[in-house]
Amino acid sequence: MTSEPQYEHVSVPTDGSAIPGDLVVPPGAPSLVLFAHGSGSSRHSPRNRAVAAALQGAGLGTLLMDLLTGAEERVDVVTARHRFDIPLLGQRLVDVLDWLGGRPDTAALPVGLFGASTGAGAALVAAAERPDRVRTVVSRGGRPDLAGDALERVRAPVLLIVGGRDREVLRLNREAAGRLRAPHREHVVPGATHLFEEPGALDEVADAARDWFLGAGVPDSGET
Repeated sequence: MTSEPQYEHVSVPTDGSAIPGDLVVPPGAPSLVLFAHGSGSSRHSPRNRAVAAALQGAGLGTLLMDLLTGAEERVDVVTARHRFDIPLLGQRLVDVLDWLGGRPDTAALPVGLFGASTGAGAALVAAAERPDRVRTVVSRGGRPDLAGDALERVRAPVLLIVGGRDREVLRLNREAAGRLRAPHREHVVPGATHLFEEPGALDEVADAARDWFLGAGVPDSGET
């Protein structure tokens, strides 16, 4: 037995191709967090990696995925065609969830979803499609409104983290929250803008996400 986290570069089959990811499973991890990056980003996003490192430090497993194939990514760089295709990105997350369920080392692990920007919409779509697999969802500066009709079908508790100065996204989050039937909570980071670049802002995001995932994502008193 090793006491060190298991780092693995993975490749998940999808639509006749494959998408790459970076999987980390600390020994005894109680659950695993699957990341969905935002538009124009990738699994190498420094912000998502910083949050993932904080979650790993708390003993949680993490999986950062590229949700587009290599061919799709090359098209998207020029046309931005796929980055807002929420049904496609949501299905990719479903593919990854099913793949995790087929691995002996991850099949029994509850899964949380962490979605940034447009990735939050995709995460909520996947949560609606796999209610028995997704334990909870965290959105960072996300666009939950892009999940559309899937919002009403989400059953997992949802944490919406938004920068206090990201006013349009804050408005969209509050409108989407009004459509959620699942328990949910809003966490506003004072003074933060969309990318949480202000001193201490991303640390607050990581702390809030860690506490939410470790607490099974259940608000103390229902919706807030």
